[in-house]
Amino acid sequence: MSIKPKILLLYTGGTIGMVKDYKTNALKAFDFNQILEKIPELEQLNCDVKSISFEEPIDSSNMNTQNYIEIVNIIQDNYKEFEGFVVLTGSDTMSYISSAVSFMLENLQKPIIFTGSQLPIGDLRTDAKENLITSIEIAGAQKNSKSIISEVCLYFEYKLYRANRTTKINAEQFEAFTSMNYPPLAESGVHLNFNEHYIYKPSKESKELIIRKKLITDVVILKLFPGITEKTVKSILNTEDLKGVVLETYGAGNAPDKVWFLNLLKEAIVKNIRIINVTQCSGGNVIQGHYETSVVLKQIGVVSGKDITTESAIAKLMYLLNENLTLKEFTLYFEKSLRGEISKDFGC
Repeated sequence: MSIKPKILLLYTGGTIGMVKDYKTNALKAFDFNQILEKIPELEQLNCDVKSISFEEPIDSSNMNTQNYIEIVNIIQDNYKEFEGFVVLTGSDTMSYISSAVSFMLENLQKPIIFTGSQLPIGDLRTDAKENLITSIEIAGAQKNSKSIISEVCLYFEYKLYRANRTTKINAEQFEAFTSMNYPPLAESGVHLNFNEHYIYKPSKESKELIIRKKLITDVVILKLFPGITEKTVKSILNTEDLKGVVLETYGAGNAPDKVWFLNLLKEAIVKNIRIINVTQCSGGNVIQGHYETSVVLKQIGVVSGKDITTESAIAKLMYLLNENLTLKEFTLYFEKSLRGEISKDFGC
């Protein structure tokens, strides 16, 4: 007789955990301890589901790194008892949160599936039920008595993605997320089909889970646009205690070659501020040196983000800044795929 996998459902906040009070039409937090009353279909899944909720549900717009640590602490405390985890958060910042958690957990051997919804769980046309049911099914899915998934993922509207490859692209459609530079790990239709070729395969050697809870938050995203002024760039790069910048450039990593701009970047790098070059484009990658306007960036020590997303770049930057690396070491680790966040086709 097979033992049902135990899945821990963690609710942090967000639309998915809301139900409508039909007397007042106001939304209120849903009690996940009574989840079977709202979603009796869960009893058909071959797993046992337990739930934990944050004491105070947090809107995704208010999420911060302390909340990331709280999520990781709950996973750490329950890691040995459960075979999989489903984390419910608001969708607006889900790519940021799930990307960060992927870097905070090293040697992960179990599935952590982030999901949420565009409509509350009690709405007539809600996407919450399907997202939740399938996420739990994925977290409990096993092959040869081992979890099929052993990485941090994001499930939304019939597709399972590697979390640190995702971006939210739509505020209204149910298909709210995409992963432009990496294929879905699974697709849900009549059958739940796993694309096993793209799924991370953990080492057969059993390794202890390593938790990284220290994240450096003195970072900023600087998005370039035609007409950006020296005063603006200088003000941002002179932010007190600034330690890292995600520089959103044009196309394949191109930026102005104005002397003032390059000098400001150079001065920041001399002050040990790490600058990451990521593309503003939804898909594709940075190739520093491909065009003349990015040759100097590489020469002065700007780090190539290759095909990493902005959300993942911020998370990885926060993680690596705590490691006290030299610029050479930092560049090596940032341009290397640590959790599948960068495609190996691009020299990693």
